[in-house]
Amino acid sequence: MPDITTSDELQQQQIKYGELVVLGYNGQIPNGDRGRRKSKFQLRQRTQANGLKAQRQHLCKNADEVQKLTQADFHSISYTLSRNQTVVVQYAHDEDSDMFQIGRSSENQIDCIVMDTVPGAKTFDDLTVPQSTISRYACRIVVSRHPPYTTRIFAAGFDASKNIFLGEKSIKWKNDRNEMDGVTTNGILVMHLDGDQFNTNSKATKWKEVSVGGSVFDLGEGRLKFNYQSTPPSNTDNILKDGSLIDLCGATLLWRSIEGLKYTPTRRLLELELDQLNSKKPQCPVGLNTLIIKTHPFSSASSSSSSSYSPNAFVYVLCGHVHGNHKWGVKNDNNELRECPLCRTIGPLIPIIPGIEPAFYVIPNTDNESTTSYAFHPCGHMTSQSTALYWSKIKVPYGTKGLKSICPFCSISLSETKPFVRLIFQDSIHRQ
Repeated sequence: MPDITTSDELQQQQIKYGELVVLGYNGQIPNGDRGRRKSKFQLRQRTQANGLKAQRQHLCKNADEVQKLTQADFHSISYTLSRNQTVVVQYAHDEDSDMFQIGRSSENQIDCIVMDTVPGAKTFDDLTVPQSTISRYACRIVVSRHPPYTTRIFAAGFDASKNIFLGEKSIKWKNDRNEMDGVTTNGILVMHLDGDQFNTNSKATKWKEVSVGGSVFDLGEGRLKFNYQSTPPSNTDNILKDGSLIDLCGATLLWRSIEGLKYTPTRRLLELELDQLNSKKPQCPVGLNTLIIKTHPFSSASSSSSSSYSPNAFVYVLCGHVHGNHKWGVKNDNNELRECPLCRTIGPLIPIIPGIEPAFYVIPNTDNESTTSYAFHPCGHMTSQSTALYWSKIKVPYGTKGLKSICPFCSISLSETKPFVRLIFQDSIHRQ
């Protein structure tokens, strides 16, 4: 299976379908993207279609029949009903669609290698988890090669032998069209937006589960007790829209369509606005030194520097006043709690880190909205007002802690009482 990305020249000729962006990474994974393991994947039209469509269904009554079918030179999905009964669905080539596979496996048939997201990870070693909950072949995305390039998601991906196996203990059923279907062990969830555009007016809908066959189901109280066969699929379909979220049980992906990306700021624009902010030479009210906002995350060493003043910009996240990392207002030797010299509010003083992943920015409410005017709390990632407002209302699966709103740039859960703050510079760079 060819890679998603090829040479720069060929990419310019290929039609771009959209982007899959992993929540929790600010432009790249820590220490840089590595091959097919990235923070963002561009899905482009392949030089040759590799899509698949179900062709026929076989009922096998012994292991020999199953082996004969699954070892043949075509893709198949096997549903084991009992020791002596297995349904094998044979798939044929579809010249009208392209397929992209997602999972944690590094095998060649996986286009997008996605590992578990670790909130706040700063180095590549921080991404190590004791046991991954993401499937090796988590899901597949199928895109029509013809306008409007409809994009659909399906649970599970084909392995190196071109097969998907659902064992005897897996959840499976026969739908009203007499076709087999099932869900994966940990499940693939999807959430579409209630709105036409990726902006603050869009509302989150309920998270739902996608089956191997592409049907979408409302989440029951428990997956093992949920009767998929007797429950009709949700009125939601598996077509991804701009802003749709996909949860792999360990990482969450954002789908940005090619149309939606037209209204998204470019990386160059974000860097230009940051340069403009720094060119105004914002000052620390205490140290009276010029502050600098850097594009790279702050290391622990720089944030805990022993020098009197730091040129890096910090913010009191409860009030929004921007300062340097001075030692004024430390409470009871607790370096995490500071008293703001301007308004006397007591709270954390944290570094400001520009949010430089363009795909996370929503369509602004106004044409002149700044991308350097707000910051998420408690992580300090700087963004626009519309983007801060939008992500503070979106809740994603957060490990064993249910659904939480997170900063899209680092996956740290946002404060429930004050998820973001307006940045207030001493010389009122951002006036309202």
